[in-house]
Amino acid sequence: MDCDRSFRIDAQQLQRRFRSLQRAVHPDRFGQRPPKEQYYSEQHSSLINKAYQTLLNPLSRGLYLLELNGVEPAQETDCDADSVFLTEIMEINEKLAEPKNEDILKEIETLIKVKQEELTKDVTAAFERDDLQEAKKLLAKMKYFANLEDKLKNKKMPS
Repeated sequence: MDCDRSFRIDAQQLQRRFRSLQRAVHPDRFGQRPPKEQYYSEQHSSLINKAYQTLLNPLSRGLYLLELNGVEPAQETDCDADSVFLTEIMEINEKLAEPKNEDILKEIETLIKVKQEELTKDVTAAFERDDLQEAKKLLAKMKYFANLEDKLKNKKMPS
């Protein structure tokens, strides 16, 4: 995607680069070409889509940067998260397990959004200090909130 190896990105620049690359290799442009070129077009288009989605999302972008730097992301069993944080996650999970209440869901949605924004700022600072271990810990926390966000979306879906 021709980007700097930095957590901080310019989303508009990324989108422009994505569109430019897709215009060049999109399978629709290769419909009349030999099968081998069509195949390569499909493969490259898929890779560009994956790269764009990875870089657009702060969590996946951070995990990718850790991987590029040879740092294993935190596993679910790595539990050096502080007890206050884990208690907060548990309380949110308990609220999500309760019968559907739109006010509580809106409150949880706002909380998750604020926490994700705070963590994104903290991860940005950690990467800029080249503190990969701190970035790893913060990304593990972001994963917890991403999971809560998924649970919230599922809860909000009409049954």
